[in-house]
Amino acid sequence: MITLWHNPRCSKSRQTLGLIEQAKVDVTIRRYMDDAPTKAELLAASKALGLRPIDMMRTGEAKFKELNLSKTSSDDDLLRAMAEFPVLIERPIAFKGTAAIIGRPPEAIKPLWAGGASR
Repeated sequence: MITLWHNPRCSKSRQTLGLIEQAKVDVTIRRYMDDAPTKAELLAASKALGLRPIDMMRTGEAKFKELNLSKTSSDDDLLRAMAEFPVLIERPIAFKGTAAIIGRPPEAIKPLWAGGASR
């Protein structure tokens, strides 16, 4: 079972969902823009991805600049910002077990069901 943090307005997110469906893999969709992850969930996602919070953010978003965030902002500040403003979360993120992969490009998630994700 894969859980996908999905934004249907994003072409990469739609492509990623299409790949999952094409592979006939069971998927649970979380529309994270409507059901924003908590700070704790974002921290868990960061750990599953093996990335710092800044590396799972859309730093080009106007909200990122508006909040005066930067690559030197604390992880706590970045997690709090993503929880409050989910538009800042890079998308899509696919989870399986304790592993997670950002679907950029969409094909990057294939190891989750092809046996390549070892975490």
